[in-house]
Amino acid sequence: MRGWWREITGLVLPVVCGGCGSPRTLLCEDCGRALYGTWPCRVRPVPEPLGLPVVHAAAPYEDAVRAVLLAHKERGALGLAAPLGRALAAAVRAAAPSGTGVGPLLLVPVPSARRAVGARGHDATRRMALAAAGELRRAGRPCRVLPVLRQRRAVADQAGLDARSRRVNLAGALEVAGGGARLLAGGRVVLVDDLMTTGSSLVEAARALRAATGPGISLYAQVSAAVVAAPPLSFEINRN
Repeated sequence: MRGWWREITGLVLPVVCGGCGSPRTLLCEDCGRALYGTWPCRVRPVPEPLGLPVVHAAAPYEDAVRAVLLAHKERGALGLAAPLGRALAAAVRAAAPSGTGVGPLLLVPVPSARRAVGARGHDATRRMALAAAGELRRAGRPCRVLPVLRQRRAVADQAGLDARSRRVNLAGALEVAGGGARLLAGGRVVLVDDLMTTGSSLVEAARALRAATGPGISLYAQVSAAVVAAPPLSFEINRN
């Protein structure tokens, strides 16, 4: 019900830019340039956790990009799913270039805690993944969203936890839903999320995928990850 209310209020309330608050636009030109105006880059947290797949991000997590992600995720600015999906699609293309892998792209969202989704009234990552898949299909790239990951136990709020505490908090927390492993074998798997900080969530998601598919399916070599944003210092271009 809360999600429908947000959809309706988005039609009647004054529109302001999710990045800077400029009136009469959902995303102004400058904030759009910050979100998807650069080429996606490989990102690595420091320290880089064992088991992290190759991750590409569309933009540094700062200023307008941070504001847009928070407006969509925490304040229910659902209209921002489309531009965020466009940015995520660019990161997916970098993570899985055309001609790599067999079958369609399979976008697997990293799930949020059920209580967090309930409190927000929508699943932000899944919404962005669907928008990204639509963007990729319109560009001629076969693509599906497979929300096959789910939490098998409760986890603590990640906010305020350091890298080690996050890894401990998430270890063994995810699993693939029944029948999901068969679906994963049908294409090129890309884990997707809104933000990578320490990489703990992506490590656990990749572990759950490998555990579900087993040694008979060469999933590990094909799994990569794409996110909308990551901390500026994690971008490889900033290390040269």
